[in-house]
Amino acid sequence: MVSRNPGPVVVFDLGGVLIDWNPRHLYRRLFDDEAEMEWFLAEVCNDAWNLEQDAGRPFGLGVEEAARRHPDWRPMIEAYWTRWDEMVAGAYDDAVAVLADLRERNVELHALTNWSAETFPVAKRRFDFLGWFDSILVSGEEGLVKPDLRIFYLWGRRTGRRPEHCVYIDDSRPNVVAAEKVGFDAIHHRTGETLRGALVERGLLPG
Repeated sequence: MVSRNPGPVVVFDLGGVLIDWNPRHLYRRLFDDEAEMEWFLAEVCNDAWNLEQDAGRPFGLGVEEAARRHPDWRPMIEAYWTRWDEMVAGAYDDAVAVLADLRERNVELHALTNWSAETFPVAKRRFDFLGWFDSILVSGEEGLVKPDLRIFYLWGRRTGRRPEHCVYIDDSRPNVVAAEKVGFDAIHHRTGETLRGALVERGLLPG
């Protein structure tokens, strides 16, 4: 339970907002044909498959499941796990600058992310700004993924914060809609510049 006095509270998604994670960063190195890569990411190691790892399935089981469906693609499937760190290009500096400015203004900061429990420690070691958050709720550790409303309610119980008093930021429109359903003032993230403007409008950053 977070013990700080209630005040401004901002909750960040991580991948796509602060961290540039995309499997294409890896697979463009492994495929010569862009169309073939896109087929692989749509049919073999697709978003639904990856979400199962975000929901707590071990990567080893995920690899075996995909390899049973597409045995000829096993080496490419295994790379999703063994070379996962190469999918992270770095941080979005403009969004991290927004985060830093909120921190400077003593805004209470939390993160709520869809992320595998097995790979999140890699990100924690790589990005110092993950230490700025009062709490980070990782889907893979909880067995729940956004946009399931239950993960937002779980966040509220863990932190003791009421969603209607918080701003939530996510690059996924379905996740934004889900956050709005439970009462968050939700921002659909596009760029660091537009995010800064949205927070200025809410009085959380100076104009």
